[in-house]
Parts: sequence; C-alpha cells; structure tokens
Amino acid sequence: MNDQLKESILNTSNTVDVVEVFDPRDMTPVVKPEDAAAASHWEVRTQEQPYAFLSDKKVDEANRYGQKIDLVDLTGLPANRSMFINDNPEVGVNPNRNKQHGFFFTADNCIGCHACEAACSEKNENPAHLAFRSVGYVEGGSYPDYKRMNISMACNHCDNPVCLKGCPTRAYTKHAEYGAVLQDPETCFGCGYCTWVCPYNAPQLDPIKGQVSKCNMCVDRLEVGLKPSCVSACVGNALDFGVIENVPENREQAKTSIPGFPTPEITHPNIRFQQTRTMPDEMKRTDSMPLKYHKEEDGSYTPMVDQKKGKTKHWNVGRLSSRENPLVLFTLAMQAVMGAFALTFLGDQLHIDVLSQFKASSMYVPLLIVCLVIGGAGNFMSAMHLGKPHRFYRGFNNLRHSPMSREILGVAGFMSTLGLHILFSLPANDMFQSLYNGVIGSDIGDLIPMTTSATIATVFGYLCIAFTLFALYYMTRCYRIEARPFWNHYQVSTSFVGNLLSLGSLLGGGAVIATLALGGFDIQAALVICGALVTLGIALEGFGLVGHHRDMSKASHEGAASHYIQCTTFGKTYMLRNVLLSVNLLAALVLTSGVFGDAFSDSLALAGWGLVSVTLIGTCLVSRALFYVLVVPTTMPGAFFWKNKGFEEHARDIGLANMPQVGVVPNLH
Repeated sequence: MNDQLKESILNTSNTVDVVEVFDPRDMTPVVKPEDAAAASHWEVRTQEQPYAFLSDKKVDEANRYGQKIDLVDLTGLPANRSMFINDNPEVGVNPNRNKQHGFFFTADNCIGCHACEAACSEKNENPAHLAFRSVGYVEGGSYPDYKRMNISMACNHCDNPVCLKGCPTRAYTKHAEYGAVLQDPETCFGCGYCTWVCPYNAPQLDPIKGQVSKCNMCVDRLEVGLKPSCVSACVGNALDFGVIENVPENREQAKTSIPGFPTPEITHPNIRFQQTRTMPDEMKRTDSMPLKYHKEEDGSYTPMVDQKKGKTKHWNVGRLSSRENPLVLFTLAMQAVMGAFALTFLGDQLHIDVLSQFKASSMYVPLLIVCLVIGGAGNFMSAMHLGKPHRFYRGFNNLRHSPMSREILGVAGFMSTLGLHILFSLPANDMFQSLYNGVIGSDIGDLIPMTTSATIATVFGYLCIAFTLFALYYMTRCYRIEARPFWNHYQVSTSFVGNLLSLGSLLGGGAVIATLALGGFDIQAALVICGALVTLGIALEGFGLVGHHRDMSKASHEGAASHYIQCTTFGKTYMLRNVLLSVNLLAALVLTSGVFGDAFSDSLALAGWGLVSVTLIGTCLVSRALFYVLVVPTTMPGAFFWKNKGFEEHARDIGLANMPQVGVVPNLH
C-alpha cells in the first residue's frame, strides 16, 4: 500500500474563496481571515452549525484490522503536503489530515429521507441517473411487529481498495490525506471493471459520458474542518464522520457489519455501524434481487436465496442480450484463435504427421491470417465496449496490480507475435513465393534465407504460445472476483480452457481436414486428433458446469441467487444449453471413437462434425451470454429508481426510460 499512497495526486477544479474558519465549540475563528482565504478549499459560511465541523479528540494507533491510522507513519510521506484542491497549493488547516477517516452510520436513526443523497448530488453536481450515496432498506417481520432498517451507503474508502487494484488505467489513488480513495474520471476509459470488483456499488459508470466517478470523501471540506456534505445534511443524526475507530458521542456500538452489508473481509472498509434495535430473524430486500438475510446464532446476518418469483421456468432469450455482448464475442473469438494456433503450431513441433503435413502446405499461413482477422475483430469489439474507446491504450497503465491490464498485455502480445510468426512464415509458403516472384521478379530467398526465416518464425511461434498461456490465465483471473460469487469459481477456468480446446480445434481442425482432403491425403488421423481435442474441451467445460451447479445449489450467498435466476428466469434456456452440451459431447465421442467402424464414411463423419460445429458454437454463445447476465454482485440493497433493476425494467416497458428526469438512462455508449 505504501507505493499506492505515495502516488497520491488529486485533480479538481472550481476554485472557491473562503472567508473564515470557526471552532465548532464556540464558533470563534481559529485562524486569521486572511490566512483562511489563502489556505481554505471550501467556503465556510458564517451560518455553519457546530455539528458540521469535525471534532476528533483522540486518534488510535491502528484500526481493528491492524492497519495504521496515521498514514504518514505508514507511508513515510511528508505531513505538510498540499492536495492542490481547487487549484490551491496551500495545506489545509485540519490537524488530523494525515489520519484515516471514515463514516459512522447509526441505522436506528435513519428515517430514509434521502437528504444525504440530495446533498451529495448537489455538492458533486451529479446528473439524475447517478448517485454517489444512496439509501436502500431491508425489512422483515409481520404486522404488528413489522420492522424496516434503512441503509445509507457510499464509498467506504477501504484499507484494501479493490477498485484501485483492479482499474487498468490507474484512475484511482489512495491518498495519505484522510485515507480517501479518489478517482479521476478524466483518466478513466470507461471499462467499468471497478464497478465489478467493488462490493458496495460505490463507483458509478455514467453511460452518457462513458466514464466512472465516485464519492471523494468531500476532501475539500475536510481540509477546513468540515464534515462531508452528506453528513452535514443528515436530519436524523444517522451519519457521522471522523478519524476511523472514533465512536461519536452518544453512541455505544462500532460494528463492521449490519444486515445486508457485504463481508468486510473483502476490502476492510472504513465504515462503522450502530444498530441496537432487535430485528427479525429474516430481513428481506425490497429490490428485485432474490436475496434475503438470515440471523445466525452470533447475531450476524448472512445472505440466502429469496425465491421471489417462484420456480416457474422461462426462456427469456431476448434478455440474454446485454451491455456485455462485445465481451461475449471477444472472449470466445480469442479463445478460438488461440486454440487454433496452438493446435497447428504445436502439432508440427511435436512431429504429428498430419499436422506437420498441414504446416508444410500453402494453407497454413492463410489459416493464421484468418485467425489474426478474427482476433482483431474481437479486440475491436472489446475496445468499442469501452466508454471512451479512443483511450484504449491506457489499459496498460496498471500492470503492477490489475488482472485486466495483464490480460490486455497478454492479448496484445499474442496478436503481435502471431503477426510476426505469419510474416516470417511467408517465405516458406508456396503461394507467397509465386506471388513475390511474379511481382518483384526475384526469389524471396534472395531477401532472407529460408532457414533463417523458419528459425525466426519458430521463435515467434513459441513466444505466441507463451502469451497464449499468460493471456488465458489473466482472462480467468479477471472474473475471479470476491464481490461476484457466481464468477468466483473454478468453472471460469474450465469453461475458458474448454472453449479454447473445442472451438480452437473446430477452427484449426476444419482447415487441416479440408486441406488434407483436397490434397488427396487420408483424413482419418486428423479427424481423430482434432475430434479428441473437441471432445476433451466439451468434457472439461461440462465438468466445470456440473461442479458449479453443485456448489451454487448448496451455497447461501449471491452466487446462489444468480443460480436461482438461472434456473427460473432463464430456466428453459439453461436446460437447452445443458442438453445441447451433452448431445455435443456424446456426438463428439461417437465420431472420434469410430464405434461404428466402416459404417461411418468420411463424408458422413464430416457431415456429423459439421452439425456438431454449428450446435457447439450456438451453445457456447448462449453459455457465455448466461455467464454475463446472471451475476448478482454483493451490493447493498437498493430500493429506489435506478438502483432497483426491477424498476428499471418497468421503466423501459412503459416508456419512463425515455424520460431522463426520472433517473433511468439507457446505456448510450
């Protein structure tokens, strides 16, 4: 964390001149007016009330997770650094500016008035469809003992900010001042990965601007001793703020969790709770997520499935389409071309006769060019998925921490080395030799010796295999996210590797078999080798899906809720996928093993593989689409407008989504 803190740089605008800073106890000036004007970053009005000022009287050495609260001690950075808030290079007047601060929420006091939301949005000039702080609630019991607990939630400025580590552009910074986790929308290129990894739904992806923004802890107010806007606006005294672990006056608890709050072990959030009222054994969400919370013996609440819509199975094929469609095509395309290259290149290197014959033919390079085009199309779709596609190059900025940056590096390395392998494979290609001789009028061997070009091509081929393994590993790591339990399973690896084997063998094997058949060679060996790899890929994917079904069925977290949606909302589509995958596996086994012997002619076998190819591609598309649309993140319950996906669907159905003033904005980028 030291290096992350040392990189703290904040860019803000809108300079505001300040008149005077007051002591919260007697409202007397604590600095001279002329000094306050130079050093302040937020206008302190003469009418500010005492409750709006920070008043920390003590600072602990460490928080309950063992993290030092004094961030200067932790990082070794100078204490009197300027944050350059509002273009002002002066240092703020807050004596605790280098201590980790955090929110304190008293659930018993929250009346759900949304004043904190309004104050936050006004302070940050947010549009109607974004909210850095939001209020939701959980409820339980029955009349007359019905209880509701409101929850106000924003960014928790965690000790272990997964958004910072996940962001590929390094748009996030963990500051030594106040421990604020800040995000620069101008650096962001709108991939939305931080919104995946955050358990609290703090980063907000604006579909209009194509960038993420979030709560900034109101650091400009903190610099002059004022609490954040949301805290100052709270009418029920439910929100408070100060140095972390400092319990406000008239409070008796400082818990790390309340019903509906994701496990704090993921990020060590800097928020503490008080909730003293006795709550029912089961608390339900009022949004559309099929989740409820069950009280354990120790008083804590754990999530479990709430079968809100019964067990009726539906198709909902149209709802398979989502904002992540480009990622569906990108991941499948890259896995297919990586598998096709590995099959043909490594097959020759392992001296497998039929694959060596293909590599020596004039069709080897055209196949790789097709792979390069397919991969390029997949990468183009992935880039266009970004909110700001023209900033795609920023994806390499966080190679130290972000699995997404490393995936981008791996894919870029694969594409580059594949292109160079093709380039140096051209001199040995008969078609290219004839073309070169006809256009240039000389032999390609005069430009570069055949042995030299073959050696260089082989070196780039092995580098391409290395980048394949690197890219595939980090492609899976991108989805092993604790905040999304449905993805955080080995099934991601089995599906990605399985698709590489099955789709890659279909693509590469199709070219190999067609080339051998047109050349008059026996294709039986090629059918067996490629068919075995297709079978292995389907079996590996099926193995992962069976294990995933078993584990999600037994689980009681958000992954189980995703599986419930899979078995109900998309139940018929899910069953069709499973049936097609089983049929494809059985057909591939039969075609590969040749159990019917001579009864299967080459033409009949090719027809069978053609049918398997079509159904398998369709199955993979449905399976990958389900992968993206089903995931339920570990977010706080949201009951209002854009936070409630059920309301969003309703708004789209009746036309409210066409009215931006209601806060429902479609994905425009």
